Amino acid sequence: MSWFESFILGLVQGLTEFLPISSSAHLRLTAAFAGWEDPGAAFTAITQIGTEAAVLIYFRKDIARIVSAWFRSLVDKSMRSDHDAKMGWLVIVGSIPIGVLGVTFKDQIEGPFRDLRLTATTLVVMGIVLGVADRLAARDEAGGRHRAVRERKSLRELGVRDGLIYGVCQAMALIPGVSRSGATISGGLLMGYTREAAARYSFLLAIPAVLASGVFELKDATEGGHVSWGPTIFATVIAFGVGYAVIAWFMKFITTKSFMPFVIYRIALGILLFVLVGADVLSPHAGESAG
Repeated sequence: MSWFESFILGLVQGLTEFLPISSSAHLRLTAAFAGWEDPGAAFTAITQIGTEAAVLIYFRKDIARIVSAWFRSLVDKSMRSDHDAKMGWLVIVGSIPIGVLGVTFKDQIEGPFRDLRLTATTLVVMGIVLGVADRLAARDEAGGRHRAVRERKSLRELGVRDGLIYGVCQAMALIPGVSRSGATISGGLLMGYTREAAARYSFLLAIPAVLASGVFELKDATEGGHVSWGPTIFATVIAFGVGYAVIAWFMKFITTKSFMPFVIYRIALGILLFVLVGADVLSPHAGESAG
């Protein structure tokens, strides 16, 4: 892998990991259009750890409070009603679906689910779902001539049922093109949470799933072959820096703006993929390993 390739792939990883547009789809398309060789599982695993490090630093105060309260609640019963302690348990509960489904459907995830026609379908379908969810949130926030403004839920109202639903939504991202943040944010909005609450829990919920996946993939990949450590670490640094900037921008963006630009982009990209695959410009399996 060249330094230029590592720079571009790290940039794509950082830009797309936290936006509701699917990083796996963009990594695959970047490699396919550029005609680059598979960067390898270790590359993908390490760069994902880089973007999750950006989450850990950006939400470090929240994470420190949650972890501290959760550990104290194990020995102090009075702490079990604390919001941060509950959040610790809810992140664990919400992580169960992706762990179970990831193991159960491992062969399908690494096989049939990689087809670009399925990726195009999920880009369009989940784009529509995000659009509907965003529209419902906007209607609640704005009210109207014949309806009052409806107050949406905060994370303090999150319970086990909603945490599990969030987790199932996150597990849908095992299918390339769905987008981890897109699925969980859509689920949160459809359940009546604010944009900020849906996005915040989405980012927190991704931490154990992505870090665990990255560590296991990295272990398998490094044991099975050579890793270009220089370009890989360079890409990880790029992904970390860009990812941190994207999180900071995105959390400000969603407080006042609609998700519709992402909806339009997803649908347009999905349609373009259908056209390119249908015209034999792209193979349904192009850039498969890069995602």
